[in-house]
Amino acid sequence: MDGMAVFSPEVVAAVLHHMNDDHIDDNVLIVRAFADREVSDATMHDLDEHGGTWHYAFEGEQQELHIPWPGAPLSERAEIRRDIVALYDAACEKLGVEARPH
Repeated sequence: MDGMAVFSPEVVAAVLHHMNDDHIDDNVLIVRAFADREVSDATMHDLDEHGGTWHYAFEGEQQELHIPWPGAPLSERAEIRRDIVALYDAACEKLGVEARPH
């Protein structure tokens, strides 16, 4: 690896925009399951080939949660969606929530 980011800033921005605009509830579900905390608000803050980072409030404090991708390290943009869906499915299973079809 030559120190270059695998995903361009444009790809990261597009994924974050999509997750934070279209999948707000999924962000909360993923953070609830993987932080094992009852949260009501969460945003995806960053991602790289190793995992995604979410920010959320807990007991009045801003917190950060980094979750490794199930298929890490990722190298293709399509793998980001695949692994976010895998995190969502795992979160649903852990929390006993019925996952919607993908």
